[in-house]
Amino acid sequence: GRVLEGAGEDVHLASAVAAARTRGYQRGGVATSVKHFVGYGAGEAGRDYNSTWIPTSQLFDLHLPPFKAAFEAGSMTAMAAFNALNGVPATAHKGMLTDLLRDQWGFKGFVTSDFGSITELRLHGIAKDDAEAARKALLAGIDMDMMGDVYHKHLAAEVKAGRVPVKALDEAVRRVLRVKFHLGLFERPDVDPAAAPALMQTQAARDVALKAAQDGAMLLKNANETLPIAAPVKSIAVIGAMARPEDERVWTDPAGLGRRVVQALPEALKERLPAGVSVAYEPAFTKACGTEFADKDAAVRAAAASDLVVAMLGEDCEFMGEGASRTKLDLPGVQQELLEALVATGKPVVLVLATGRPLVLTWADAHVAAILQTFHGGTEGRNAIADILTGKVNPSGRVPMSFPRSVGQIPVYYDQLPTGRPQKIRQRYESIFIDEANEPLYPFGHGLSYTRFTYANARVSRPSMRLDGTVEVSVDVTNAGARDGQEVVQLYIRQPVASRSRPVRELKGFDKIMLRAGETRTVTLRLDAARLGAHDEDGRYKIDPGQIEIYLGGSSQTSVMTQVLLTTS
Repeated sequence: GRVLEGAGEDVHLASAVAAARTRGYQRGGVATSVKHFVGYGAGEAGRDYNSTWIPTSQLFDLHLPPFKAAFEAGSMTAMAAFNALNGVPATAHKGMLTDLLRDQWGFKGFVTSDFGSITELRLHGIAKDDAEAARKALLAGIDMDMMGDVYHKHLAAEVKAGRVPVKALDEAVRRVLRVKFHLGLFERPDVDPAAAPALMQTQAARDVALKAAQDGAMLLKNANETLPIAAPVKSIAVIGAMARPEDERVWTDPAGLGRRVVQALPEALKERLPAGVSVAYEPAFTKACGTEFADKDAAVRAAAASDLVVAMLGEDCEFMGEGASRTKLDLPGVQQELLEALVATGKPVVLVLATGRPLVLTWADAHVAAILQTFHGGTEGRNAIADILTGKVNPSGRVPMSFPRSVGQIPVYYDQLPTGRPQKIRQRYESIFIDEANEPLYPFGHGLSYTRFTYANARVSRPSMRLDGTVEVSVDVTNAGARDGQEVVQLYIRQPVASRSRPVRELKGFDKIMLRAGETRTVTLRLDAARLGAHDEDGRYKIDPGQIEIYLGGSSQTSVMTQVLLTTS
């Protein structure tokens, strides 16, 4: 349920996003806290708070780089994870919190526990009481006890008894004070909470929120150019309580900030469509969660009477966020029943999704006309949706996680290792499912546009580079359609022969460009040899000489290729 808090399945993308978030927040005077350190996203069975078992090589190649990128970008604090990592609860993991984070990486900020996670060391089975939990957490490297009251109640006695050195306590205090001094909290007056809305809820902030929602929405399917909405469509039925966001979770609520007025999708569409196009609205459900019908028949009648149906469905309420792990990834509640009834009207259905994770959309992909995935677009999300549906904005988002065809495929991700029995002709004794395709429904990096892009003339600035060298990779990208649009140029690599088995594809660069209809532009991305290695089981990083295949295109399944040779001299 918490994948909405991350940046997806790829380590390069996650590292870039972590660094950007850190720089952005801290430029605004806020100390970022990078969480959850480390391994929380790999809980067994995909269940929140569950234990994780991560090989050292995978820990260093996949899980740790986004944290390191955030710290290198200046993040001042970190939050320890809830989970046990390879048998050691992260809240008491000295190997991660002190030996790696501070001694190897040189982190100077402070580490906080998660909510009540110090007392939870008792439940993990490594502390008999809160006093022992406090001692183990502090000595492992937890400087701040968040909402546990364990340090407050027990640390003084632990110090007096000699079980916690004064030096260790002083160092934890010093780290917290260091961050506060760096932020200038001792010189500046206290923040006035009453002034926050006026400072945050500005038109400039709203413009940025709109741009982010527009650029982030992903067009997954668009059969027969159903979108953008155009003649001969004269009537539209907007179906789904989620189209009006009264009950939607808003993350500013816990901070005591007032909610922004959020535009509803039916009104947003009316503002953008020609006067001769009517827009009807039926919520269908009692609330946005979609767990029970208010009036299904009214929704179906409105759909049947329209030229085009826009169904906004997804995950809200108890189906999203922390503590919302699921064993089924279909549309929640009775939403699938409604979607099938809407399709049965024979009218083209545009499915707009606001979810916290990729759902299994196999049925929808086969039956609806178009699918627009927005995840959760924020305060300007429905305005952005209306802009895309009406063609004011050309969609350009790309999926950060592979969409499964079935939950049985999970974990499904693009940068998998090759197998000794790969899929060739889909026969027994190949690495296949006998009842489903290997490939995801929508691969990492996928996303459609209202125009079409082509790639040609992939090339490198030189045919070889040393293990400490750099090469420039270029490709000509053409907007071959009739509309201006943005394309996300993606660079993947593969090393087919190395000392360890290497992934079939690895993202190593990307750039988002705007091209006018008919325009061609050469895009150049830098590829550093230092980023082409991998860690072994002892955590040692190694770059192997040899051929590197380079793939360029608009998704992880691109086939436009060039190559470069890594050499020792």
